[in-house]
Amino acid sequence: MTALLQKTTVDICPADIENPTLSAIYSYWNDKRGARAMPARSEINPPELREHLGWIILVDVLPDLADFRYRLIGTKVARYFGAEATGRTISAAFRPFGDAAIKGVQAVHRKAARDCVPVQARGEAAWLAEGFDYFDSLYLPLSDDGANCNMILSAFVFDYSSVRASSESMLP
Repeated sequence: MTALLQKTTVDICPADIENPTLSAIYSYWNDKRGARAMPARSEINPPELREHLGWIILVDVLPDLADFRYRLIGTKVARYFGAEATGRTISAAFRPFGDAAIKGVQAVHRKAARDCVPVQARGEAAWLAEGFDYFDSLYLPLSDDGANCNMILSAFVFDYSSVRASSESMLP
């Protein structure tokens, strides 16, 4: 792990998720997958996740896990990053934050997709840029064929009230 990312903790198949939003999404994903490694995207019903949609991200897994393309980004997450990255790859979306950020974000996605396991990453986000606070995130693999991960359902949470206040203070 690069020096920039040392304050980030990554857990594979987390046993205890403290954040209530992440915990609810993890329980939902577990219910949908049942005894399988992962559910299909078609089994994820957005109205069932209504209260959490602002925190949710869906990414497509690109061939050979070379990169990941954002299919959907919740409004709260888009506000945190100050940009809408839907349709962009992780490489393109995180380019302003540098190579270490790109590699770190790709690594957690790659682990979830390659091994078809849930991954939780949390820590200080100052490695992105000044003003980024503590975050907690969850990466849950999805599969259309039941064997290969082709999408990742993730959630990215942070102190929304401080981010909202900060971005509103920048408005004219």
